[in-house]
Amino acid sequence: MLLVVLLLAGAAPAALADKVFGWVERATIEPWGVAVKAKLDSGALTSSLDARDIETFEREGEEWVRFRLKLEDTASGETFSEELELPLYRDLRVRGAGGRDERPVVLMKVCLGDTIYEEQFSLRDREEMNYPLLLGRRTLSHLGLLDVRETFLQRPDCNEESRLREHEPDELSEGHDG
Repeated sequence: MLLVVLLLAGAAPAALADKVFGWVERATIEPWGVAVKAKLDSGALTSSLDARDIETFEREGEEWVRFRLKLEDTASGETFSEELELPLYRDLRVRGAGGRDERPVVLMKVCLGDTIYEEQFSLRDREEMNYPLLLGRRTLSHLGLLDVRETFLQRPDCNEESRLREHEPDELSEGHDG
């Protein structure tokens, strides 16, 4: 019996090996397949995406957000630019060294490994940041293990048949980050 337990215990890390992510990973923004570098940040609760010209507006009694993605596709080196209009999921209040900030949050999809994740993304101009995409704890909790010593352990490999992990509202949806 002890031998079986030891064999099973040894197999568990091997089974998780394909679900270990480094602190920086390659990802694609879906449905366009734009390749970006993503920082996996356990210090942030909500993920953040580089967006420009952000404005909220009303459509049929609902709040929406209009913004422009301007991302360098790391696979091709080309600039991807697209104006989007998405429903506002919620407003996010952030406290940091620079004071308080309020940001719109939308639901978008990102491919990491072989899975597409629909997640909450706060929109902000990240042009001065090293990474256009920051993945916070809400997203990290769906991925697997985070090895903070490593980078680029997974390659995005998604297509129409890839598994989609749809967004699930949680008790942390309201409130603030930071």
